[in-house]
Amino acid sequence: MRAMSESGHASSAARVAAFAGCCAIWGSTFLVIRLGNQSLPPLWAACLRLILASAFLWAWMALRRRAPPHGRALVAAVQYGVCQFGLNFPLLYWGETIVPSGLSAVFYATTPITLMLLARGFGLERLSAGKVAGALVALFGIVLIFSSELSARVPWPPLLGIFVSTLVAALGSSLLKRGPVQSSVGVNAVGCAIGAALCLLWSVLFHEPHPLPVTAAALLPVLYLTAAGSLGAFMLWTFLVHAAPLSKIGYIAVITPLVALALGALIGRERIAPLTLVGAAVVLVGVAIGLRAPGPLKG
Repeated sequence: MRAMSESGHASSAARVAAFAGCCAIWGSTFLVIRLGNQSLPPLWAACLRLILASAFLWAWMALRRRAPPHGRALVAAVQYGVCQFGLNFPLLYWGETIVPSGLSAVFYATTPITLMLLARGFGLERLSAGKVAGALVALFGIVLIFSSELSARVPWPPLLGIFVSTLVAALGSSLLKRGPVQSSVGVNAVGCAIGAALCLLWSVLFHEPHPLPVTAAALLPVLYLTAAGSLGAFMLWTFLVHAAPLSKIGYIAVITPLVALALGALIGRERIAPLTLVGAAVVLVGVAIGLRAPGPLKG
């Protein structure tokens, strides 16, 4: 936790470890969200996850006598919480009830492009040909991997919901980057609390039932997404937002599907088609191009 509160001076090893951790964890969470949606209403499931994560983080700060964010840091944490958890989560959870995981991955593969454009618009980073080329090549690789799912007939509202979720998530991270460097614990304690309140509001407005998860099928996804996602990946992500360029950490979104495919092959013994292997190679080429591009103006 201490390293996350000093992200402005993070070592290269810490950044690489956080990057790898996000890829590994998020490689499984899209599938777990879909599994959880079979047992709980989606917005209510997101709310429960955020309530648990927020309670844990506030308790941790109280035990360690850590002050919550204030001033400009609080503003940045609130903006991040609204975008990342209060808007992105409801849209993602709702969209995943209908949209296949492959299509969701294609939409989220636009994240490197969105983040680099926002970083340029906020004056945080340069926009270079190498960055754009890397993001487009990686996106093309993801399209190749999931080309068989692109012909699926899916209603446009959930597709739009997934796409908008990618935009607001990127916006939240960019707004956090603009603020002062702060502890990932404080950011996520505030963000998860705000997100839980907004998810509950959306759940009520959409007239969802609010059952308690008492079966293993309902409880295990909530617990996993709380521990691995909210207390794991998002803690690492907010650390990276302050410690590394947005245009580079955005490539987590295109590596994550590769991790999911690898897990399916290793654990589920799923067959990987030749076109999938070609797409994965293209993704890695795009990531290599993007990571070699010129650095930021800030951070």
